Amino acid sequence: MSKKIKKNNVSKKKSILDRIKGDIKIKITPVKVIVLILAVAAYISVLYFANQDRPHYTITKTSGTEYETAKVLNRTKDDIQVDKKLENIKKGSTMLEVEILTGRYKGDVTTIKNYYSALYNVDVKKGDTLSVRIDTTGLNKYQVSVYNYNRIPFFYGMIILFFLVLVIIGGKQGLSAFAGLAFTIVSIFFILLPLSLKGFDTVSVTCILVLLTSAVCYYMIGGWQPKTITAALGCFAGVIIAAFFGWASAKVAGISTFQTNEAEALMLAKSTFDLHMRGMFVSGILIAAMGAVMDVSMTISSALSEIHTLNPERTFAQLAKSGMSIGRDAMGTMANTLVLAYVGSSFNMMVVIFSYGVSFTQLVNTDFVAVEMIRSIAGSLGIFFTVPATSIIGAFLLSRKKK
Repeated sequence: MSKKIKKNNVSKKKSILDRIKGDIKIKITPVKVIVLILAVAAYISVLYFANQDRPHYTITKTSGTEYETAKVLNRTKDDIQVDKKLENIKKGSTMLEVEILTGRYKGDVTTIKNYYSALYNVDVKKGDTLSVRIDTTGLNKYQVSVYNYNRIPFFYGMIILFFLVLVIIGGKQGLSAFAGLAFTIVSIFFILLPLSLKGFDTVSVTCILVLLTSAVCYYMIGGWQPKTITAALGCFAGVIIAAFFGWASAKVAGISTFQTNEAEALMLAKSTFDLHMRGMFVSGILIAAMGAVMDVSMTISSALSEIHTLNPERTFAQLAKSGMSIGRDAMGTMANTLVLAYVGSSFNMMVVIFSYGVSFTQLVNTDFVAVEMIRSIAGSLGIFFTVPATSIIGAFLLSRKKK
């Protein structure tokens, strides 16, 4: 009798493992290959269209401004003082002998004056590299000035560290996640931004990219299965709700891109490009909410998939109820994550505002506070509505899968 029970348990475990493997494995068929080739070709075509006439800064032999890398060969004539009243900030200047390492003036050695102040303080020593600005004023005539620290090696190191940690801890899933992140970054920088300059409606383009990038990221992580389809659709629903609330709130509160800190610079760009500035505020909400919403939708979808795998007899109502229970636990922490992210990004400005001792009425009626409140609350509402959307979609797809 005990042997029969053991055999039954073993067979049940095998059937569960078979279902899990069946979900993970992606069957390669000619149709899927053709669809994949067409999708890649379409994406490359959009990239080409978006960037074919992308603006480029022109440099001639007698004029232009370039930013290159230089190496400090020697540091002379230090005239630096330490301001103890201002947290030991260095003030004054020093002379630097530098060798230009990149660009058309590569190999040239010149002397430049490096100024120190509270707001501009590039403290380098012999052997360091730094970023310099080169202004060409005539044929082989140019002026060199200190621009900033050379942070390119630092950024490359951070990216490599991020990649290694993701792959070491996450394995193949981590590698897939990194590929999905790279796809998202390429889509934003080389599709959304160029198309915005071309006069395309930023909200519409952003909505399409949100659906596309979330689908691609989930597909890379788990293949084409009910779990990833559920996560993608739930994410899209949550982000759209966040955008709608952001748009409605901005209308009621009288907030648009024209009330943001970048409004003046954008209006200058609008004189050259056909920008739709009003939609850019909502697009920013869409992009900012996307990460947190993707996290919540995948958490619920993955949990529902595991529940269904372990007990395929659960009904639509039972699966939806389980999804809601899981989502409620994630709602509070993810809302905190999003709100605190906005607060952290604007912390310095908040300190400045509070240092003036302004009243509560004046504080909440400032454009800055209104913009940040709309962004954080809209993103949080997107997370909240992602929970029922993902639960319902997942319960529907998984219950149909059972049948």
